[in-house]
Amino acid sequence: MAGNTYANMLAVLDSAAAKLGLAEEEYAFLRNPEREVKGTFPVKMDDGHIEMFEGYRIQHSSMRGPCKGGIRFHPDTDEDEVKSLAAWMSFKCAVANIPYGGGKGGITVDPAKLSKAELERLTRAYTKLITPVIGPKTDIPAPDVNTNAQIMGWIVDEYSKLVGEFTPAVVTGKPLALGGSLGRPAATGRGILFNTREIYKRLGKSLAGATVAVQGFGNVGGVAAQLLYKEGCKVVAISYAFGALYCENGLNIDEIIDTGYQMKLNDYNAEGVKHITNEELLALPVDILVPAALENAITEKNVDTINAGIIVEGANGPINNAASKVLDEKGIYIVPDILANSGGVIVSYFEWVQDLQCYFWSEEEVNAKLERQISEAFKAVWDTAHENGVSLRTGAYMVAVSRIVEAAKLRGYIN
Repeated sequence: MAGNTYANMLAVLDSAAAKLGLAEEEYAFLRNPEREVKGTFPVKMDDGHIEMFEGYRIQHSSMRGPCKGGIRFHPDTDEDEVKSLAAWMSFKCAVANIPYGGGKGGITVDPAKLSKAELERLTRAYTKLITPVIGPKTDIPAPDVNTNAQIMGWIVDEYSKLVGEFTPAVVTGKPLALGGSLGRPAATGRGILFNTREIYKRLGKSLAGATVAVQGFGNVGGVAAQLLYKEGCKVVAISYAFGALYCENGLNIDEIIDTGYQMKLNDYNAEGVKHITNEELLALPVDILVPAALENAITEKNVDTINAGIIVEGANGPINNAASKVLDEKGIYIVPDILANSGGVIVSYFEWVQDLQCYFWSEEEVNAKLERQISEAFKAVWDTAHENGVSLRTGAYMVAVSRIVEAAKLRGYIN
């Protein structure tokens, strides 16, 4: 799957470059990462035996600034997947117009099978592997799938020990007590709300009463669902690890969040609520579909079942290239991942700035700055797409590639 994901990224990159009139030598440096770190390392388990784990840190581009991107712990994580995600981060940061390049990291592991002590030892061992290539001015990791603020706290501590000084700016998405930013945990989901507002504004529509289905009710999808619900949308379906909830008249998202995430939703029941599959959720006739789970949720195998008016990509790469073409032909607007879910990296940038200055902002300031940044990014993508008669995805890549190539030319890497 990951290999196909990287091929999808290259196809969209080539299409955007062609629309920009770039010769291949002008953007060839974006087709492969600048640096790839791969290593195996031992971790002592609670029963005393040693297990070996494989980890990665891939830096796609530092042309516009330090590399930036999350770390995921997942049994399916591999080199190709991390490489794809690192590239997306380069384009995401460029679209958001923040001074970062792209990077990504990961460990091939099922963290659910580890105790908290084993997870900490794993994190510290991985930090030792990547310490030579990360740092506040070179590469700044963050949380991703199955990682969180606590894991970022362990990385801060281990990295600080290794370099000999307390260095909170080495990662973002940290606990507040270690230099984290207010507004960071909800930033990606909030960014989805802001992007949805922007496209509805362009289309002359009101969000009030719009029907929404959200695939993936974790940190991103859960926050997005709650904020869209508060905005007046009718959230008719949400999915979790083992299925989905559907209610034609709309789910009470606040009540569901109070009930709890993931396993507990198996037992959730309310008047009019049905338990359906993830596949059935994706096929619902809704105004807005938010795929916020993992890559390749929508492919050529199920694209013909999609009945949404607008798709806002909460996950990275939830629609493959072949499916995107079909949806474009149907006239379905797709707010692409490198724009739609950029709220997290934008507020990570804000966190980094606050850490470097040792001066912190209120949550209201953070959210206001986030909305302004996304509004400007959306305008650039929308205008580029409509001026060139292309999809929002191609428009977003055109904005990103042009900014990175311009930086490369100004730095003297290409003529």
